[in-house]
Amino acid sequence: MALTSTTKDATQIIKVHSDRIDAAMAIQFKEDMRNEAEGGAERVVLDLSGVEFIDSSGLGAIVASMKQLGSDRRLDLAGLHPFVEKVFRLTRMDTVFKLYPTLDDALAPSAK
Repeated sequence: MALTSTTKDATQIIKVHSDRIDAAMAIQFKEDMRNEAEGGAERVVLDLSGVEFIDSSGLGAIVASMKQLGSDRRLDLAGLHPFVEKVFRLTRMDTVFKLYPTLDDALAPSAK
């Protein structure tokens, strides 16, 4: 699982470089997220624009990553493909995370 991290203004952006987050990748994803987000900004945006498939294990890994950030940091999601967004909406995780259609939308001044 390859993740890259950049910071823009007061927001850390973590991009997922994989087309899926599933059971086979969930443990590695959580570990990589912990490493990338450690000591970062208060707001983290996870760029999922390259992810075309997610299963319950992948969803759980993202939730676990949010919990690892702690209560003083926020994890938002951007660039969800229709299938991935559907999984978040069906599981009501869209009430837990702020979902943005694109990374640019997530970084807009009104989103912060």
